[in-house]
Amino acid sequence: MIRVITYGTFDLLHYGHIRLLERAKSLGDYLIVGVTSDDFDMSRGKINVQQPLMERVEAVRALHIADEIIIEEYEGQKIDDIRRYDIDIFTVGSDWKGQFDYISEYCRVVYLDRTEGVSSTQIRSNLQPLQIGFLGDFETSILRKYYQETRFVNGIEPAGICTDDPDGCREFARPEVLLTRDPEHLLDSCDAVYIVSRPEKHYDQIKKAILRGKHVLCESPIALSRQQCSELFALARERGVVLMEAIKTAYATAYYRMLLLAKGGKIGKIISVDAACTSLRDLDREKLSHSWNSICAWGPTALLPVFQLLGTKYSRIHFASYYLDRKHSFDGFTKIDLEYPGAVAGVRVGRGVKTEGELVISGTRGYIYVPAPWWKTDYFEVRFEHQEDNRRYFYQLDGEGIRYALLAFVRSVGSGKEYSYIDHDVSESIAGSIEAFYRRDSLAELT
Repeated sequence: MIRVITYGTFDLLHYGHIRLLERAKSLGDYLIVGVTSDDFDMSRGKINVQQPLMERVEAVRALHIADEIIIEEYEGQKIDDIRRYDIDIFTVGSDWKGQFDYISEYCRVVYLDRTEGVSSTQIRSNLQPLQIGFLGDFETSILRKYYQETRFVNGIEPAGICTDDPDGCREFARPEVLLTRDPEHLLDSCDAVYIVSRPEKHYDQIKKAILRGKHVLCESPIALSRQQCSELFALARERGVVLMEAIKTAYATAYYRMLLLAKGGKIGKIISVDAACTSLRDLDREKLSHSWNSICAWGPTALLPVFQLLGTKYSRIHFASYYLDRKHSFDGFTKIDLEYPGAVAGVRVGRGVKTEGELVISGTRGYIYVPAPWWKTDYFEVRFEHQEDNRRYFYQLDGEGIRYALLAFVRSVGSGKEYSYIDHDVSESIAGSIEAFYRRDSLAELT
């Protein structure tokens, strides 16, 4: 029996894919098809894939050409698979000609001519791109990052920018992109909107966009109360539009894989989660009223692993804050302590105080350590009592996770399915925690 193997992403399966698989099958008696995972595609810079892994696997399976389907998840797997499955022929499209000659040491290599005039890239480029507007105010550095990351994501196109200082965006915005101070003007020009205005504006701006039929990607917190956050998600469902929270950390491959390991019992029962996020950059103490305070700027990110690992049903929350203004409205530093049945969490956030920005997840068998800045890391360690058991994990991170968040947003809009990595109850609990802070529930002031 002659055993053949081939690999591909098989996104938006088309006639060219089918012809390639048919010719691969004709080379032997048994065909194994390797479908690349989402994470591996991202690590190779392919972030424009429209369909998630299982949709692509099922599309290949439905052709009834492959005798066996496997998942390609890491660099160097092809040689491992060739040995494991006793492969006689490795085959790929001719556009890879010469790049897999090294495999000829292990089996025969065949490059197949691709079908002219059709490709997944071409199909994706022919789809009508989502026109997205950007709504911000005085702090435009995050808005600028999201705008610039759109060029790496197929299916999305900047339509306009609305800020208090639109002229300040001319240096990075394309000439054809609308620049305005009027949010209504922006909504007239787009299908979706990314919002990074001051948190107290989010509820009204999101609601107005949803009522206009616009999809919304919003920086966290979505609202400053649990009830308002829940109301906005319900309204989005009713109107048939997407509302997603834009915490970029949730979409970083290393962070997501770390969650899976922790939830899978790698370090035993999780007893404690400790996260710190601080920064002194870009803070003008003369214009605190125009800036995000610590609880809003960093609270959602720092609370994310707490709620995703320990759940949202904490029994107690306590705050201790150091304020930078006389009105005690701008916290330069806040420590949040949460108690759960059988677990605890500690969060430190600051825009006026600096500390080590690490994440530590403690368990009954070991602990996970993510070095600073953990919120945009490509690396973490799982550590045990005996050092020889320790493991290090590395994953590529492009665009701080922003482009992956944009991709999930585009997928959600295009498919009508939920591709957010942040559950609604987590978003609502983030809003609820910030609400408790502003109500000064169990809050101690540091003087």
